[in-house]
Amino acid sequence: MAARKAAPKSARKRPAAKKPKTAPRRRASSRQKAPARGGGRPAWSGNLRLALVMVPVNVYPATKSGAHISFHQIHKPSGKRIRYEKVVPGLGPIDTDEIVKGYEISKGHYLLLEPEEVDAVKLEAKKTLDLIQFVKQGDIDPIWFDRPYYVVAEEGPAEEAYAVLRDALRSSGRIGLGQFVMRGREYIGALKPCGKGLLLETLRFADEVSNAAPYFAEMDLEKPDTELLKLATELIDRKSSPFDPKQFEDKYTEALHDLIERKRRGKAPVEIEEEEAPSGGGKVIDLVEILKRSVRGAESGSRGKTAAKRKAG
Repeated sequence: MAARKAAPKSARKRPAAKKPKTAPRRRASSRQKAPARGGGRPAWSGNLRLALVMVPVNVYPATKSGAHISFHQIHKPSGKRIRYEKVVPGLGPIDTDEIVKGYEISKGHYLLLEPEEVDAVKLEAKKTLDLIQFVKQGDIDPIWFDRPYYVVAEEGPAEEAYAVLRDALRSSGRIGLGQFVMRGREYIGALKPCGKGLLLETLRFADEVSNAAPYFAEMDLEKPDTELLKLATELIDRKSSPFDPKQFEDKYTEALHDLIERKRRGKAPVEIEEEEAPSGGGKVIDLVEILKRSVRGAESGSRGKTAAKRKAG
């Protein structure tokens, strides 16, 4: 029996290569699918740093303005909403891309700044708030506090460091101070315990608070009578109790709600035209109208010429 010729190496059937084992795909965490803990979009995300301790956090506005009633202005004769346009005297409505910032250096004299120039001096988004100083609670006058934010720890190992920082501030009776950058602006931040978490309040800079002395300089107040002072102190003591914001009602807003409800029950709402202005504002609308008029004028002119030719013929 003839020996079988060996197949060339290139023709030999190679065993199928084993596919490399791939790690099972991890399910996206809840933070990837949903907003960070706390709900909504954070106003700032970064790290609280105390010496070598870094605590990743998200910061959310602690106050809201949605509870207040807002009104739109309506032009009663036409039943249309009033819109606001940027207008130049003598020119009319203008495009927003034609606007630059102006800083008044004297009456009627301005330095013009291009948007690019303003953007160039914006601070880089520093993602760390260094706690560089601590003061006793009550040492900062309320006039310096501006806006409060809730500070929420990232899920995971950061929670333990967050709890340690919160409890250390509470037991020491201190507020942590530092500076951070949010939305292109630098702020002073005051960090303090708040229930189960932390509260960050932005502080005003020194040049943002007016000196109180000139306002009280003209007041010549003598030392009050001892008996009157005693009675006033006793009255204050009798009316003292823990703060409960629910005891204070926004009576004006409630009265507006009642007024709106009475009007709604007694009269059907008026239908208001909601016309959205195209990009470019009234300037584009005016241009369209002018072009339409020009076309109509051209058409009537051509019809007039045609009629004149017919008569001449």
